[in-house]
Amino acid sequence: MADWDYDILIAGGGMVGISLALCLDHHSGGRLNIAVVESFPLPPNDQSAPQYRPSFDARSTALSFGSRNIYQALGVWPALAQHLCDINKIHVSDRGHFGSVLMEKELLNWPALGHVVENAWLGNVLLNEVRQRAAVSFIAPAKVLNAVINADGVDIELDLGERKESRRAQLLVVADGAESGLRQQLGIHAKVDNYHQIAVIANIATERPHGGMAFERFTEAGPLAMLPLTPDEQGRSRSALVWTFAEAKEAEVMGWSDSEFLARLQEQFGYRLGKLVHVGQRGLYPLRLTEAEEQVRRQVVVMGNAAHFLHPVAGQGFNLALRDADALAVVLAQAKLVGKNLGELSVLQDYAERQRGDQWLTTMFSDRLTKVFGNRKPLLSVLRNLGLVMLDGSPALKNQFTQRAAGIVQPSQQGRVSS
Repeated sequence: MADWDYDILIAGGGMVGISLALCLDHHSGGRLNIAVVESFPLPPNDQSAPQYRPSFDARSTALSFGSRNIYQALGVWPALAQHLCDINKIHVSDRGHFGSVLMEKELLNWPALGHVVENAWLGNVLLNEVRQRAAVSFIAPAKVLNAVINADGVDIELDLGERKESRRAQLLVVADGAESGLRQQLGIHAKVDNYHQIAVIANIATERPHGGMAFERFTEAGPLAMLPLTPDEQGRSRSALVWTFAEAKEAEVMGWSDSEFLARLQEQFGYRLGKLVHVGQRGLYPLRLTEAEEQVRRQVVVMGNAAHFLHPVAGQGFNLALRDADALAVVLAQAKLVGKNLGELSVLQDYAERQRGDQWLTTMFSDRLTKVFGNRKPLLSVLRNLGLVMLDGSPALKNQFTQRAAGIVQPSQQGRVSS
């Protein structure tokens, strides 16, 4: 048998890479030898519970009900649940028009439609858990300089700062972000649909408590989302804002003072949460739909934002990546059990085929939602709002829409592979 340092090497130790490592370890029962390469230094390995340090400027992630199911199976949900906010209702509206939809957890008899968690807490919980898995090791700080695919594995050159080292793995997973240098180095091209928009991300303190309600609001400037967060250290109600603008307005928007920013947001959002009283640090991101033209090739899988980078307003990107990670882990655990090479193309094509429908539906859902509600032509506005009214009046349609938004694409999650 060939001599490998690892069964799987994951390039990228962010939330997707760590989640994949946990999924692989879980579904294989610890049989897979996994390495995670991360460019940033890791904090000291403390086996005690991770510390929560709330910050008004913290970025956050919306976890769907489907993602909750996956993290429950991995055993990390009880820790995550200590510091996250449930989404109990979602209100979708089109500013200046009559159509709106209210989705409620009671419709599906779920404990919540989704959850919002600060990225720092999510990352701390995942890192704390994965470092307790004996079959998973970290190489950090380090980056993959080069990867050469051969007959039964991948030869990987690592830059560890003061020295370079080589590793060999059966399978290389590329999970180093939307602008993946490794994906480009491997000659895997990406299709890019530029929305010519920017997203402004910030946390907003509100006069009234949100009560676990998320808002999707479509305006003349572009779509905005307000997602419920846990209170800040002063006990103020917080919501996480994602507000999109035409890219030509970048300098103007970022030049607004905090008071002007809040005033303009108030005008577009309204007074559903009372007066908007404080805005945290603002971040800005260019928006585009990016899809890798190949997600699998012999000995290589492309995952997370490196595989598909979606518009953030629909909140689908990370949840899709987590479902991809879980599905890949099931396929690779089965391959390990029957002695197949983990990078064999037929094995990876099985994963790609399993996820093809989910990826297509999710990408289309996110892209069409953005484009339909971003178009302000009068006739389309009327049709769009009639559609919202019909959706709100049909429990069956609303149920289907809610499940799609929550990432429920299969009756149940697949379980661990056992011998």
